[in-house]
Amino acid sequence: MKPLKCFCILFLAIMLAPTTVLQAKNKKDKTDSKQAIQTTGTQDRATWVKLMWKIAYPVVHNLAENTLRQNMPVESPNGNPKGYDQITHLEAVGRTLAGIAPWLALADDDTEEGKLRKQMRQEVLKGLKNAVDPASPDKLNFTAQAQPIVDAAYLVHAFLRAPKALWEPLDEVTKQRYIESLKALRNRTGAYNNWLIFTGLNESFIAWAGGECDPFRLKIARNKIREWYVGDGWYSDGPSFSMDYYNSYVLNPMYVAMLETMVLTKRAGQKELDQALQRMIRHAEFCERIIGPDGTYPAFGRSVTYRSAAFQSLADVALREKLPAHLKPAQVRCALTAVHRNLYEGDQNFDQNGWLVLGFNGHQPEAADGYTSTGSLYMATLSFLPLGLPADNPFWTEAPENWTSRKAWQGEYLRKDYKVEY
Repeated sequence: MKPLKCFCILFLAIMLAPTTVLQAKNKKDKTDSKQAIQTTGTQDRATWVKLMWKIAYPVVHNLAENTLRQNMPVESPNGNPKGYDQITHLEAVGRTLAGIAPWLALADDDTEEGKLRKQMRQEVLKGLKNAVDPASPDKLNFTAQAQPIVDAAYLVHAFLRAPKALWEPLDEVTKQRYIESLKALRNRTGAYNNWLIFTGLNESFIAWAGGECDPFRLKIARNKIREWYVGDGWYSDGPSFSMDYYNSYVLNPMYVAMLETMVLTKRAGQKELDQALQRMIRHAEFCERIIGPDGTYPAFGRSVTYRSAAFQSLADVALREKLPAHLKPAQVRCALTAVHRNLYEGDQNFDQNGWLVLGFNGHQPEAADGYTSTGSLYMATLSFLPLGLPADNPFWTEAPENWTSRKAWQGEYLRKDYKVEY
């Protein structure tokens, strides 16, 4: 064989070998990727319940036992608990309950999950009474500082998400204490941004619960949030736009909840509510698309320590069974399962006693905002809203599906994404 011919054959072999290896690797990666999501909906639900319980139980149990202030740590970015210790407990309670409320609203049954749910509901109801009892060491603060305006709204959101499970069973004295606690917030104002929606939701709830709301506060909240819509499912957070997760943390879900409550009390029309819901559905699509093939997502913007609360819009839409036709419930389930497992299956986000720590994925106090403390972190439960769907719902029974970013990176069919005009 001539030297030139030998060289050509050798060159081709060298050039083709890596390609062959790469093709084999890609094929293996795709196989491994598909295998990684081959858990059933039943298995996924069990994982969700386990992880949600892991997050919520310390808050719920200690409030029921009147030991929340005693046992809950008060971690702050500056290392000084002073000031934070007046507000962080209401944060923890309101934010935890806002996420677990739909699950607590499910009917009792004899399954292991059902027994856990009944236990937690009983403790939540006991804790809710303690939270406004003047004689309780865990009576929550509604009267000092501005922050309670925020977290009262999360507590209100919990009541609205599960009225028959969390509000109706309360005795009349306790109900009235909550209404008076919400009215006590009126002597303060917060920031000229997403804080308006907290005020609006609080006032809409007072009216829903039979109290006398402040129509001016309600009107301002409604009008400004409507004014701050910038298009394609996104709201500006105040006069200027912020690129972060607040559209999911607050703006879309709470605006819809406020309008729903206002429709019930004939203070808003169904058309306005339908439009707001369509916008949240659109925003839910963005939430699903930012979940990477491995179940990670970008750590950007304010309040990244709220962790999986970044997906509240998606979780809320899934709970409502309002996902667009091209976004299958199973792919949302699989995407959120991957997120939950990444964040909560290990212990990197919990201290030795099971309380959440400041950080995004680990103890990273440098990532916390100045307004953040331990209680703030319990917005994490908001990504677990679909647990309010019963176990026989298609969300849990459909076969596993790749989510959008997995489909994109594996060369599967990728639906074009384009703006909407709602």
